[in-house]
Amino acid sequence: MEKLILLEKSEVNNILNTRDGETKFGEQIKLLSNVSNIYDAIKSLDVDYVIFGLPEDIGVFANLGNTGTHNAWNATIKVLLNIQSNHFTAANRVLILGHLDFTEELVQLSKLKQSHKKHVQNARKLVTEIDKHVTDLVSTIISTGKTPIAIGGGHNNAYGMIKGSSLGLKKPINAINFDAHTDFRALEGRHSGNGFSYAYNEGFLKKYFVFGLHENYTSIPIFETLDTDKKLDYITYEDIEVRQKTSFKNALKQGKDHISKNEFGIEIDCDAIINIPSSAKTPSGFSVKKTRQFLHYFAKRKHVKYLHICEAAPTKKTANQVGKLITYLITDFIKAKHTKNE
Repeated sequence: MEKLILLEKSEVNNILNTRDGETKFGEQIKLLSNVSNIYDAIKSLDVDYVIFGLPEDIGVFANLGNTGTHNAWNATIKVLLNIQSNHFTAANRVLILGHLDFTEELVQLSKLKQSHKKHVQNARKLVTEIDKHVTDLVSTIISTGKTPIAIGGGHNNAYGMIKGSSLGLKKPINAINFDAHTDFRALEGRHSGNGFSYAYNEGFLKKYFVFGLHENYTSIPIFETLDTDKKLDYITYEDIEVRQKTSFKNALKQGKDHISKNEFGIEIDCDAIINIPSSAKTPSGFSVKKTRQFLHYFAKRKHVKYLHICEAAPTKKTANQVGKLITYLITDFIKAKHTKNE
Protein backbone atom coordinates (compact mmCIF):
# COMPACT_ATOMS: atom_id res chain seq x y z
CA MET A 1 0.00 0.00 0.00
CA GLU A 2 2.95 2.31 -0.62
CA LYS A 3 0.81 4.51 -2.90
CA LEU A 4 -1.90 5.09 -0.31
CA ILE A 5 -1.93 8.56 1.27
CA LEU A 6 -4.32 8.64 4.21
CA LEU A 7 -6.65 11.58 4.72
CA GLU A 8 -5.48 13.22 7.93
CA LYS A 9 -7.54 14.95 10.60
CA SER A 10 -5.59 18.18 10.11
CA GLU A 11 -6.46 18.20 6.41
CA VAL A 12 -10.13 17.61 7.20
CA ASN A 13 -10.09 20.50 9.68
CA ASN A 14 -8.56 22.81 7.07
CA ILE A 15 -11.34 21.95 4.60
CA LEU A 16 -14.24 22.09 7.05
CA ASN A 17 -16.42 25.17 7.27
CA THR A 18 -18.18 24.63 10.57
CA ARG A 19 -21.26 26.52 11.70
CA ASP A 20 -22.98 26.78 15.07
CA GLY A 21 -25.98 24.50 15.37
CA GLU A 22 -24.88 22.26 12.47
CA THR A 23 -22.85 19.10 12.17
CA LYS A 24 -20.92 18.62 8.97
CA PHE A 25 -20.26 15.30 7.22
CA GLY A 26 -16.53 15.68 7.80
CA GLU A 27 -17.04 15.94 11.56
CA GLN A 28 -18.64 12.48 11.76
CA ILE A 29 -16.64 10.35 9.33
CA LYS A 30 -13.98 7.85 10.37
CA LEU A 31 -10.29 8.16 9.46
CA LEU A 32 -7.30 5.83 9.72
CA SER A 33 -4.15 6.93 11.55
CA ASN A 34 -1.64 4.68 9.75
CA VAL A 35 -1.40 2.25 6.84
CA SER A 36 0.11 -0.69 8.71
CA ASN A 37 -2.18 -3.73 8.99
CA ILE A 38 -4.71 -1.91 6.85
CA TYR A 39 -6.92 -4.99 6.46
CA ASP A 40 -7.34 -5.32 10.23
CA ALA A 41 -7.78 -1.57 10.65
CA ILE A 42 -10.60 -1.36 8.10
CA LYS A 43 -12.26 -4.58 9.24
CA SER A 44 -12.35 -3.50 12.88
CA LEU A 45 -14.04 -0.16 12.13
CA ASP A 46 -17.81 0.00 12.53
CA VAL A 47 -18.41 1.42 9.04
CA ASP A 48 -20.06 0.23 5.84
CA TYR A 49 -18.38 2.37 3.17
CA VAL A 50 -14.76 3.12 2.33
CA ILE A 51 -14.27 6.17 0.11
CA PHE A 52 -10.98 6.81 -1.67
CA GLY A 53 -9.65 8.91 -4.52
CA LEU A 54 -7.89 8.06 -7.77
CA PRO A 55 -6.34 11.37 -8.89
CA GLU A 56 -4.87 10.40 -12.25
CA ASP A 57 -5.55 10.78 -15.97
CA ILE A 58 -2.87 8.51 -17.35
CA GLY A 59 -5.42 6.02 -18.69
CA VAL A 60 -7.26 8.84 -20.45
CA PHE A 61 -4.02 10.05 -22.07
CA ALA A 62 -3.22 6.47 -23.10
CA ASN A 63 -6.62 6.31 -24.82
CA LEU A 64 -5.83 9.55 -26.72
CA GLY A 65 -8.43 11.43 -24.65
CA ASN A 66 -8.48 14.83 -22.96
CA THR A 67 -6.76 14.87 -19.58
CA GLY A 68 -7.98 16.58 -16.41
CA THR A 69 -9.58 13.72 -14.52
CA HIS A 70 -6.86 13.91 -11.85
CA ASN A 71 -8.67 16.97 -10.45
CA ALA A 72 -11.95 15.25 -9.55
CA TRP A 73 -10.90 13.84 -6.18
CA ASN A 74 -9.83 17.17 -4.68
CA ALA A 75 -12.92 18.87 -6.07
CA THR A 76 -15.13 16.23 -4.45
CA ILE A 77 -13.53 16.00 -1.02
CA LYS A 78 -13.87 19.77 -0.49
CA VAL A 79 -17.62 19.55 -1.03
CA LEU A 80 -18.30 16.16 0.55
CA LEU A 81 -16.78 17.04 3.91
CA ASN A 82 -18.96 20.16 4.16
CA ILE A 83 -22.41 18.72 3.50
CA GLN A 84 -24.70 18.19 6.48
CA SER A 85 -24.40 15.13 8.66
CA ASN A 86 -27.89 13.83 9.38
CA HIS A 87 -29.91 10.62 9.38
CA PHE A 88 -29.99 10.67 5.57
CA THR A 89 -26.27 11.07 4.88
CA ALA A 90 -25.06 8.55 7.51
CA ALA A 91 -21.56 10.02 7.86
CA ASN A 92 -20.80 7.81 10.86
CA ARG A 93 -20.99 4.78 8.56
CA VAL A 94 -18.23 6.14 6.32
CA LEU A 95 -14.46 5.79 6.35
CA ILE A 96 -12.73 8.28 4.07
CA LEU A 97 -9.47 6.50 3.47
CA GLY A 98 -7.53 9.01 1.38
CA HIS A 99 -6.15 8.58 -2.13
CA LEU A 100 -3.68 6.59 -4.16
CA ASP A 101 -0.76 8.87 -4.98
CA PHE A 102 0.23 8.73 -8.65
CA THR A 103 2.29 11.93 -8.61
CA GLU A 104 5.39 10.12 -9.86
CA GLU A 105 3.47 8.62 -12.78
CA LEU A 106 1.89 11.99 -13.61
CA VAL A 107 5.36 13.57 -13.75
CA GLN A 108 6.39 10.88 -16.22
CA LEU A 109 3.21 11.52 -18.19
CA SER A 110 3.97 15.25 -18.46
CA LYS A 111 7.00 14.37 -20.59
CA LEU A 112 4.99 12.33 -23.09
CA LYS A 113 3.12 13.39 -26.22
CA GLN A 114 0.03 11.69 -27.63
CA SER A 115 1.32 12.29 -31.16
CA HIS A 116 4.21 9.89 -30.53
CA LYS A 117 3.19 6.24 -30.78
CA LYS A 118 5.99 5.09 -28.47
CA HIS A 119 4.94 7.67 -25.85
CA VAL A 120 1.40 6.31 -25.91
CA GLN A 121 2.73 2.79 -25.41
CA ASN A 122 4.78 4.03 -22.44
CA ALA A 123 1.63 5.57 -20.96
CA ARG A 124 -0.16 2.24 -21.36
CA LYS A 125 2.62 0.54 -19.40
CA LEU A 126 2.07 3.08 -16.62
CA VAL A 127 -1.64 2.17 -16.59
CA THR A 128 -0.69 -1.47 -15.98
CA GLU A 129 1.19 -0.37 -12.87
CA ILE A 130 -1.79 1.71 -11.71
CA ASP A 131 -3.99 -1.37 -12.18
CA LYS A 132 -1.95 -3.26 -9.60
CA HIS A 133 -2.39 -0.62 -6.90
CA VAL A 134 -6.12 -0.17 -7.50
CA THR A 135 -6.65 -3.94 -7.55
CA ASP A 136 -4.74 -4.42 -4.31
CA LEU A 137 -6.65 -1.72 -2.45
CA VAL A 138 -10.08 -2.79 -3.69
CA SER A 139 -9.39 -6.44 -2.95
CA THR A 140 -8.41 -5.53 0.61
CA ILE A 141 -11.55 -3.45 1.17
CA ILE A 142 -13.86 -6.08 -0.32
CA SER A 143 -12.19 -8.78 1.82
CA THR A 144 -13.11 -6.84 4.97
CA GLY A 145 -16.79 -6.92 3.99
CA LYS A 146 -16.98 -3.15 3.42
CA THR A 147 -18.14 -1.39 0.25
CA PRO A 148 -15.55 0.63 -1.70
CA ILE A 149 -16.51 3.94 -3.32
CA ALA A 150 -13.82 5.14 -5.74
CA ILE A 151 -13.75 8.72 -7.02
CA GLY A 152 -11.83 10.33 -9.85
CA GLY A 153 -9.43 9.29 -12.56
CA GLY A 154 -10.15 7.66 -15.88
CA HIS A 155 -12.33 4.69 -16.68
CA ASN A 156 -9.20 2.54 -16.93
CA ASN A 157 -9.73 2.01 -13.19
CA ALA A 158 -12.83 -0.09 -13.84
CA TYR A 159 -10.36 -2.92 -14.42
CA GLY A 160 -8.89 -2.60 -10.92
CA MET A 161 -12.34 -2.21 -9.38
CA ILE A 162 -13.59 -5.39 -11.07
CA LYS A 163 -10.45 -7.46 -10.56
CA GLY A 164 -10.04 -6.33 -6.96
CA SER A 165 -13.67 -7.16 -6.18
CA SER A 166 -13.38 -10.52 -7.91
CA LEU A 167 -10.24 -11.43 -5.97
CA GLY A 168 -11.79 -10.24 -2.71
CA LEU A 169 -14.94 -12.29 -3.31
CA LYS A 170 -12.98 -15.19 -4.84
CA LYS A 171 -15.26 -15.32 -7.87
CA PRO A 172 -16.07 -13.27 -11.00
CA ILE A 173 -18.49 -10.37 -10.68
CA ASN A 174 -20.89 -8.50 -12.97
CA ALA A 175 -20.88 -4.80 -13.82
CA ILE A 176 -23.35 -2.21 -15.05
CA ASN A 177 -21.83 0.81 -16.75
CA PHE A 178 -23.70 4.13 -17.06
CA ASP A 179 -21.70 5.35 -20.03
CA ALA A 180 -21.76 6.81 -23.53
CA HIS A 181 -19.05 4.30 -24.49
CA THR A 182 -18.50 0.58 -23.93
CA ASP A 183 -14.83 0.82 -22.93
CA PHE A 184 -14.64 -2.62 -24.49
CA ARG A 185 -11.93 -1.80 -27.02
CA ALA A 186 -9.19 -4.13 -28.25
CA LEU A 187 -6.59 -5.61 -25.90
CA GLU A 188 -3.90 -3.29 -27.25
CA GLY A 189 -2.25 -2.20 -24.01
CA ARG A 190 -4.14 -0.80 -21.06
CA HIS A 191 -6.01 2.50 -21.24
CA SER A 192 -9.36 4.04 -20.29
CA GLY A 193 -11.13 2.49 -23.28
CA ASN A 194 -10.57 -1.20 -22.51
CA GLY A 195 -10.91 -1.76 -18.76
CA PHE A 196 -13.97 -3.96 -19.22
CA SER A 197 -12.63 -5.97 -22.16
CA TYR A 198 -9.45 -6.78 -20.23
CA ALA A 199 -11.42 -7.73 -17.10
CA TYR A 200 -13.75 -9.90 -19.21
CA ASN A 201 -10.94 -11.55 -21.15
CA GLU A 202 -9.12 -12.42 -17.92
CA GLY A 203 -12.22 -13.92 -16.28
CA PHE A 204 -12.82 -11.32 -13.56
CA LEU A 205 -15.91 -9.86 -15.25
CA LYS A 206 -18.72 -12.37 -15.79
CA LYS A 207 -21.66 -10.35 -17.18
CA TYR A 208 -21.64 -6.77 -18.41
CA PHE A 209 -24.33 -4.21 -19.27
CA VAL A 210 -23.81 -0.78 -20.86
CA PHE A 211 -26.61 1.67 -20.06
CA GLY A 212 -27.13 4.58 -22.46
CA LEU A 213 -24.53 3.70 -25.08
CA HIS A 214 -24.14 6.40 -27.76
CA GLU A 215 -24.56 4.93 -31.24
CA ASN A 216 -22.36 7.56 -32.92
CA TYR A 217 -19.31 6.54 -30.93
CA THR A 218 -19.52 2.74 -31.04
CA SER A 219 -17.74 0.82 -33.80
CA ILE A 220 -19.14 -2.05 -35.86
CA PRO A 221 -16.74 -4.64 -34.32
CA ILE A 222 -17.81 -3.65 -30.80
CA PHE A 223 -21.51 -3.83 -31.72
CA GLU A 224 -20.87 -7.26 -33.25
CA THR A 225 -19.19 -8.43 -30.05
CA LEU A 226 -22.03 -7.12 -27.86
CA ASP A 227 -24.69 -8.60 -30.14
CA THR A 228 -23.19 -12.10 -30.31
CA ASP A 229 -22.12 -12.72 -26.70
CA LYS A 230 -25.05 -13.40 -24.36
CA LYS A 231 -23.02 -12.35 -21.33
CA LEU A 232 -22.79 -8.84 -22.78
CA ASP A 233 -25.79 -6.55 -23.23
CA TYR A 234 -26.60 -2.87 -23.72
CA ILE A 235 -29.25 -0.32 -24.45
CA THR A 236 -28.50 2.83 -26.38
CA TYR A 237 -29.18 6.38 -25.31
CA GLU A 238 -31.05 6.93 -28.56
CA ASP A 239 -33.44 4.02 -27.93
CA ILE A 240 -34.33 5.50 -24.54
CA GLU A 241 -34.27 9.25 -25.01
CA VAL A 242 -34.53 9.95 -28.75
CA ARG A 243 -36.62 7.23 -30.43
CA GLN A 244 -38.24 6.31 -27.09
CA LYS A 245 -38.45 2.65 -28.10
CA THR A 246 -38.34 1.86 -24.40
CA SER A 247 -38.96 3.87 -21.25
CA PHE A 248 -36.22 4.79 -18.79
CA LYS A 249 -37.95 2.53 -16.26
CA ASN A 250 -37.94 -0.45 -18.62
CA ALA A 251 -34.32 0.20 -19.53
CA LEU A 252 -33.40 0.05 -15.85
CA LYS A 253 -35.21 -3.28 -15.55
CA GLN A 254 -33.38 -4.66 -18.61
CA GLY A 255 -30.07 -3.83 -16.99
CA LYS A 256 -31.15 -5.25 -13.64
CA ASP A 257 -32.30 -8.52 -15.16
CA HIS A 258 -28.92 -8.94 -16.83
CA ILE A 259 -26.57 -8.30 -13.92
CA SER A 260 -28.25 -8.18 -10.49
CA LYS A 261 -28.70 -11.89 -9.72
CA ASN A 262 -25.03 -12.06 -8.75
CA GLU A 263 -22.55 -9.67 -7.15
CA PHE A 264 -21.99 -6.59 -9.30
CA GLY A 265 -20.37 -3.19 -9.37
CA ILE A 266 -21.84 0.16 -10.46
CA GLU A 267 -19.83 2.30 -12.86
CA ILE A 268 -20.78 5.95 -13.43
CA ASP A 269 -18.90 7.64 -16.27
CA CYS A 270 -19.45 11.41 -16.19
CA ASP A 271 -19.12 11.44 -20.01
CA ALA A 272 -22.71 10.18 -20.05
CA ILE A 273 -24.11 13.24 -18.22
CA ILE A 274 -25.02 16.27 -20.30
CA ASN A 275 -22.60 19.23 -20.20
CA ILE A 276 -20.50 17.90 -17.32
CA PRO A 277 -16.78 18.74 -17.61
CA SER A 278 -15.26 15.38 -18.45
CA SER A 279 -12.68 13.72 -20.68
CA ALA A 280 -15.33 13.50 -23.43
CA LYS A 281 -17.90 16.16 -22.51
CA THR A 282 -21.23 15.62 -24.28
CA PRO A 283 -23.93 18.11 -25.35
CA SER A 284 -26.39 15.19 -25.54
CA GLY A 285 -26.61 12.98 -22.51
CA PHE A 286 -28.65 12.03 -19.48
CA SER A 287 -29.66 14.72 -17.02
CA VAL A 288 -28.24 14.74 -13.50
CA LYS A 289 -31.73 13.76 -12.30
CA LYS A 290 -31.78 10.65 -14.50
CA THR A 291 -28.23 9.80 -13.41
CA ARG A 292 -29.24 9.96 -9.76
CA GLN A 293 -32.34 7.85 -10.43
CA PHE A 294 -30.19 5.24 -12.19
CA LEU A 295 -27.78 5.10 -9.28
CA HIS A 296 -30.53 4.86 -6.65
CA TYR A 297 -32.20 2.04 -8.58
CA PHE A 298 -29.09 -0.12 -8.70
CA ALA A 299 -27.57 0.86 -5.35
CA LYS A 300 -30.55 -0.59 -3.47
CA ARG A 301 -29.96 -4.08 -4.92
CA LYS A 302 -28.61 -6.51 -2.36
CA HIS A 303 -25.76 -7.79 -4.56
CA VAL A 304 -24.10 -4.44 -5.27
CA LYS A 305 -20.45 -4.47 -4.16
CA TYR A 306 -18.90 -1.16 -5.21
CA LEU A 307 -19.41 2.27 -6.74
CA HIS A 308 -16.93 3.83 -9.16
CA ILE A 309 -17.41 7.43 -10.38
CA CYS A 310 -14.93 8.46 -13.03
CA GLU A 311 -13.98 10.65 -16.03
CA ALA A 312 -15.04 13.99 -14.51
CA ALA A 313 -12.43 16.61 -15.45
CA PRO A 314 -13.12 19.80 -13.51
CA THR A 315 -11.27 23.05 -14.03
CA LYS A 316 -10.74 25.63 -11.28
CA LYS A 317 -13.91 27.34 -12.50
CA THR A 318 -16.03 24.19 -12.50
CA ALA A 319 -14.49 22.37 -9.52
CA ASN A 320 -17.24 23.27 -7.05
CA GLN A 321 -20.07 22.19 -9.38
CA VAL A 322 -18.37 18.91 -10.25
CA GLY A 323 -17.65 18.31 -6.57
CA LYS A 324 -21.33 18.89 -5.77
CA LEU A 325 -22.42 16.48 -8.52
CA ILE A 326 -20.15 13.67 -7.36
CA THR A 327 -21.12 14.30 -3.74
CA TYR A 328 -24.80 13.93 -4.65
CA LEU A 329 -23.96 10.60 -6.31
CA ILE A 330 -21.97 9.34 -3.34
CA THR A 331 -24.75 10.18 -0.90
CA ASP A 332 -27.44 8.78 -3.21
CA PHE A 333 -25.54 5.49 -3.16
CA ILE A 334 -25.30 5.49 0.64
CA LYS A 335 -28.96 6.44 1.10
CA ALA A 336 -30.13 3.72 -1.28
CA LYS A 337 -28.02 1.10 0.45
CA HIS A 338 -29.64 2.02 3.75
CA THR A 339 -33.11 1.37 2.41
CA LYS A 340 -34.56 -2.11 2.11
CA ASN A 341 -32.53 -4.16 -0.37
CA GLU A 342 -34.40 -5.74 -3.28
